[in-house]
Amino acid sequence: MSEEICFMSAFELAACIRQRKISCVEAVEAFLDRTKRRNSVINAYVTLMPEKARQKAQQADAVLASGKAVGPLHGVPVAIKDLVDFWAGVRNTFGCKVFVDFIPDVTITYVQRLEDAGAVILGKTNTSEFGHKGVTDNFLFGPTSTPFAIGKNAGGSSGGSAAAVADGMAAVAQGSDAGGSVRIPASFCGVYGFKASHGRVAAVSRPDGFVSHTPFIQAGPITRTVRDAALMLQVMAGPDPGDPLSLPEDGVNYLSAVRQRPQNLKIAYSQDLDVFPVEAEVQEVVSGAVRTLQESGAFVEEVHIGLQVSQQELCDLWLKEMAVLYAAMAASFVFDGIDLLGDHVDHLSPQFAALIERGNTLSAVDYKLMDVLRTEVYDAFQNLFSKYDLLVCPTLSVLPFDNAADGNTLGPSAVNGQAVDSTIGWCLTYPFNFTGHPVASVPAGLSHTGLPVGLQIVGRRFDEVGVLAASALLEEVRPWVDQYMT
Repeated sequence: MSEEICFMSAFELAACIRQRKISCVEAVEAFLDRTKRRNSVINAYVTLMPEKARQKAQQADAVLASGKAVGPLHGVPVAIKDLVDFWAGVRNTFGCKVFVDFIPDVTITYVQRLEDAGAVILGKTNTSEFGHKGVTDNFLFGPTSTPFAIGKNAGGSSGGSAAAVADGMAAVAQGSDAGGSVRIPASFCGVYGFKASHGRVAAVSRPDGFVSHTPFIQAGPITRTVRDAALMLQVMAGPDPGDPLSLPEDGVNYLSAVRQRPQNLKIAYSQDLDVFPVEAEVQEVVSGAVRTLQESGAFVEEVHIGLQVSQQELCDLWLKEMAVLYAAMAASFVFDGIDLLGDHVDHLSPQFAALIERGNTLSAVDYKLMDVLRTEVYDAFQNLFSKYDLLVCPTLSVLPFDNAADGNTLGPSAVNGQAVDSTIGWCLTYPFNFTGHPVASVPAGLSHTGLPVGLQIVGRRFDEVGVLAASALLEEVRPWVDQYMT
């Protein structure tokens, strides 16, 4: 029964707990037992809180016994990312040696909402150093592997969360996405990752309440099923008066969206977003998933997006945006007596240190002029969505690659003979962090060697419902749940 619990959907597990078929303590013990056996292989969790989880589970069972109303995730074990996803009183390292002993005294908005909904947090999951690349590895904890091939990277920066879900070490997990950090590991770990429209999931940040706008950064669910993502989004979504960029309440029931079957869908299909080199085997799997959508009744048409810049220029734009963000962050740490580029530079990866240094060289005018190219990208996608309901494309250019032994795994520096940035250039994800559109990475299938491939489904602005409904359609006609390890 223990293994069965670990691979139940969160929706089913929550129902069993409410019906008293499974106790909260049983559920938590099942996941803790599997984590004890599997985490040393996968390296998904970097901080486990077993006694805290057991205590919460006992309290949750007592609430059920009292007959009181419970939340939609009551007793469901979840994992939380170890980046800016603070959980008060629990170590939060940012994947950086410098902060190995940092303990926040606040809980970030969406983590609090998960707890308020009854979720039992098991621990914090591995990430790249401050989430600066699409890989999960760092000098503090080392790399996380995809459960599909131990020794190959889980993707990042929410790789620990994605691997935990894929391997049955959490029912669902939270990730955050500044350039694809929910969708990249979802693709490499064969799970479902959802990035809502910017502002849909509030996040109160201080001292800078506007930190998530350049690029657009959004927390989101990582799950094994689309319905679980809808359930988690239902809990996490909503405005907060402390977040000036949060969207107003729209009254949408995301679980109802998953039950919809979209009619007369017009889908634009791009093999490469015009400019990205993509490996043939990735294209083969993605094309198969697209054909399945077409066979299910959707109108699918291959399109040219209309981007007028190269992949390298797009990538450089994202790197510059992140460089300014990191430089500002590093400057704020100086007020706390932490000089990252001074006493601690040897503790940083060369790529992350270089981003901070680059951010310090960019002027305010340079920073503002970045929005011109960003606007061109936005306009190209908006023009596309004037004709189509959805856009589909590969999530990544490549299959999962090998972990490094030095704590600094990087992606390929070339794809199909074309040079790409090794931190993020092989990802077709970050353009949607320029624009803020809702987008999911859906398991598209497996390569000839059994490695997972993701398909991005992108919706019009604020159309989470359309993305979830199309994702559920693909899940129904091309199911993936039987591919997980047991």
